[in-house]
Amino acid sequence: LTRSMGMSGPESLAAAANVFIGQTEAPLIVRPYLANMSRSEMMCLMTGGMATIAGGVFAAYVGFLGGDDPAQQLYFARHLLSASIMSAPAAIICAKILFPETEKQDLEKLTRTDTHVGDNLLDAIASGTTDGLRLAVNVGAMLIVFTSLVFMLNWILQHSVGQWTGLNAYIQTSTGGRFEGLTFTYLLGLVFAPLAWLLGTPWHDSMLVGQLLGMKTMINEFVGYGALGEIQKTVDLHPKSVIIALYALCGFSNFASIGIQIGGIGTLAPNQRKMLTELGYWSLIGGSIACFMTATIAGMLL
Repeated sequence: LTRSMGMSGPESLAAAANVFIGQTEAPLIVRPYLANMSRSEMMCLMTGGMATIAGGVFAAYVGFLGGDDPAQQLYFARHLLSASIMSAPAAIICAKILFPETEKQDLEKLTRTDTHVGDNLLDAIASGTTDGLRLAVNVGAMLIVFTSLVFMLNWILQHSVGQWTGLNAYIQTSTGGRFEGLTFTYLLGLVFAPLAWLLGTPWHDSMLVGQLLGMKTMINEFVGYGALGEIQKTVDLHPKSVIIALYALCGFSNFASIGIQIGGIGTLAPNQRKMLTELGYWSLIGGSIACFMTATIAGMLL
């Protein structure tokens, strides 16, 4: 990437790391360079994190989509890996279009820093185990909270507004039973259905794929993939719609990730916090566009 696209070494390394370890760990790989990164380089780092997924959640998504069928698990694993790899260069393109490089970086001014990881092997293992447990508990808690929030909003809308206005029966009839009534996911489907259709989704599946895109953007992709797995069990989705949804969901581009990146990268490079807050929404836009680009290409090839 440094020779072919004129990128700096740190942003090239971070772009590759985002594919495998995700938006929270990739900045650690280039930690010595974060403090002196230009706006364009920081945008590339953040957008790459938004457009890819981490290896730690890869198995969970395969389980959501493939169920207990080994053949289906292998099928979706290949597509998930392809989606994350394809989104990395797409994220670079989007980041450089939004914020072209206009500054010349002097790498000689950058210094390496030594990070204390433990006094010995056992201490390092214990520290790593504690950090991993903390991360797993955090992910699990976030998943439970946001999933519960979606169910709560669905229940409130369906059993209050939908029931009082009679919209539940109309929605059930107009969608052929695909939606039970006026719910939060139904509203997301309405808003994002045109986008799903533009990505190549057949129109009769656009509402369902649109709701997944909305859940991914407003909540997170974990909830989106879980919903896609459940939809596959109850609705006869077109295979093209499933693949487009899979590729479009394959990224951390949601509003919560803005806070995660500002908090994570800002801790490693406090002097860049102001820039991080300015680039947060732009990186969300760039990461989302990158995922949509790969989804469109995947749909064209099917």
